[in-house]
Amino acid sequence: MRTLAIDCATAACSVALFEGDRLLAGDWRELGRGHAEQLVPMVSALPDRGKAERILVARGPGSFAGVRIGIAAARAFGLAWQAEVLAYPTLALVAAMARKREGAQDVAVAMTGGHGEWFVQSFGSDGEALGTLASLVPAQAAEAASPALVAGTQAQALVRQRGHGTALDILPDAREALLLAEDQFTADLSPLYGRAPDAKLPQAR
Repeated sequence: MRTLAIDCATAACSVALFEGDRLLAGDWRELGRGHAEQLVPMVSALPDRGKAERILVARGPGSFAGVRIGIAAARAFGLAWQAEVLAYPTLALVAAMARKREGAQDVAVAMTGGHGEWFVQSFGSDGEALGTLASLVPAQAAEAASPALVAGTQAQALVRQRGHGTALDILPDAREALLLAEDQFTADLSPLYGRAPDAKLPQAR
């Protein structure tokens, strides 16, 4: 079975095509912006234009726009190819990439959020979440993240804030999506924003 993985929830945009558990081809770019323009051409450049029986997509947290773009593209490809579409949490993938580099151990993930906050969550050596996802100001994030190993775009800043630990500056990469356990993929494609939206509906008088 072929699997297409899509991850554009952060500043990075990446795609990967797998045959079983073997990576056939992939692409990773740190864009910052422009995911909507880059994603479909990146998929089209894969073998057989990326066509697969299963699609994996990052559901966040991360950029509000990037999360929505990735999920919308996955839904569209899934409809066109009659493929199964599953989603995974971005921070879980970052933690899995850190364990691949540093060995099985607990990992705290700290990623850039909005309004000066960081998305923070810790994972065990088996990949299971040790706590809930939170969006915190740096001082609170440093208190919440207990594992010595910290990964993500704010890893170095969190280690400095905390005063100890090892930092890995990592952005998620779809080419590593199969590091995740099968139970971390879900049919729930709703975005995982990690914090309340900035815009609020007006309350009725």
